[in-house]
Amino acid sequence: MFRSFWENLTIKQKLAITAWLFLAIPIIFYITIRFYPTYEAFYVSFMKWNLLGAKKYIGFKNYIRIWGDEDFWIVLWNTIKYAIIGVPISLLISFTVAYYLNEIRFGHQTIRALYFIPFLTTAVAMAWVWRWFYQPMPIGYFNIMLSWIGIPQQPFLRSVEQALYSVMAPAVWAGLGFQIVIFIAGLRAIPKSHFEAAEIDGAGRLQILREIILPALKPTTIFLIIISTIGFLRIFDQVYTMSEDSAGGPLNATKPLVLMIYDFAFDEFKLGRASALTVILFLLLLFVSILQLWLARNRYAKK
Repeated sequence: MFRSFWENLTIKQKLAITAWLFLAIPIIFYITIRFYPTYEAFYVSFMKWNLLGAKKYIGFKNYIRIWGDEDFWIVLWNTIKYAIIGVPISLLISFTVAYYLNEIRFGHQTIRALYFIPFLTTAVAMAWVWRWFYQPMPIGYFNIMLSWIGIPQQPFLRSVEQALYSVMAPAVWAGLGFQIVIFIAGLRAIPKSHFEAAEIDGAGRLQILREIILPALKPTTIFLIIISTIGFLRIFDQVYTMSEDSAGGPLNATKPLVLMIYDFAFDEFKLGRASALTVILFLLLLFVSILQLWLARNRYAKK
């Protein structure tokens, strides 16, 4: 029966069925692994649930309690600071390294692999090493190096003012390898004829950078901005491993939204409030992504 049905189809229909069969696997994956948990988070955010008992509908009470929680606003501002400070710094460093690394011919592959290693390193292991670096003397390397130039040792992770930036540093360092590789790919995609024409016209290095390289790298830069922003807004591993008592301390100075969600869900068993925070984080990520895409589209439209 199936054979006769298949033989009666046109080539166009056969190609369409074959395409949908291949697409069925990722569609099922996204429905079961992505879309259903998202729907469940929205649903549970209106419930009071401790994971073991029955769900009780309470409307918007979870959101109202979050809105009135002072810690939430501290954590939200921490999360935003991770993004608005970490993204520009990481992109600037990665572009600078990629720009000069692209000009190196001898040992280029080896150097690029060395830069990429931190991206492959387990975040927890890397965070523990950095936490060791931040320790007081005579253990912490950073304080030892500061003592060499006469600067008193710093509290780093024990300071309310310094802790967030101390956690941000390894997060920036870990993502550089991926960004450098993407920037190098973008640089090598620029036609050499553009550089040759600029050199013939007498353009200098800075002029070539400003007039050719940076405009050509706009799609690459926009992609990395979006990916990096999402990554910093979802930061968790470094904070959980490096902060005091794994709670985003001291005094919530390093705590991001994802860690607050974890605490509500698995420490306090308030699944409804954790789901409400998840929805807030989802809406924040959605807003940031749409805003960046809208700004990028408007810039291209003006060109």
